[in-house]
Amino acid sequence: MMPMQQTEEVRVPTEAGDLPGFLELPEACGGLVLFAHGSGSSRFSRRNRAVAQTLNRGGLGTLLFDLLTPAEHQRDQRTAEYRFDIPLLIRRLVYAIDWAARNPRTASLAIGVFGASTGAAAALGAAALRPREVRAVVSRGGRPDLAADMLEEVRQPTLFIVGGLDQMVLDLNREAASRMPTPPAIEVVPGASHLFEEPGKLELVAALARDFFHAHLRLQPSTMPTPEDLP
Repeated sequence: MMPMQQTEEVRVPTEAGDLPGFLELPEACGGLVLFAHGSGSSRFSRRNRAVAQTLNRGGLGTLLFDLLTPAEHQRDQRTAEYRFDIPLLIRRLVYAIDWAARNPRTASLAIGVFGASTGAAAALGAAALRPREVRAVVSRGGRPDLAADMLEEVRQPTLFIVGGLDQMVLDLNREAASRMPTPPAIEVVPGASHLFEEPGKLELVAALARDFFHAHLRLQPSTMPTPEDLP
């Protein structure tokens, strides 16, 4: 049976204004995963919402929120000036981590972060800055190389998920992994491109993320499909 969920629209305060978000908390919630979206994306990201739903069904809470204020997002859509500003994205994710650590509904939950594309760099940077609060990191098609200056400070369990057809990003992930003091796990999804648009591939990403967070946010792992299980 799917856990009952409580959905709440929230606002994360920052130095530039509030960031809107969606907080999902299943009953008997076993952890909270914050999402750092990729280039030009937002809390409405179809792919991240699909991953979040899988996490929710697995008993994990999720916070999908915008890393940019509404005004910044509108400007970025025209100029693309913020989407590669990794220090800014890290700072915004840290605001959200601190907010979750103080919020009465989420303060008792172990925190994980899930980053996609450039959001993976934000996730790793935030993990480096909040080593006590962040318990685990998952990257989907991420660019950890964009957080190169902070990789040596990331000691949390980390999972890099990369499409088998995304050779450039796979090479960047392997190089970044070699610089991290706690070697991350790297899962290569066969036959998947950068956006995991092929049938069944995003579902596998979601299952891999769910079980990694289960293992490291102190839940029991659930049964995870393997590439061989998929058509």
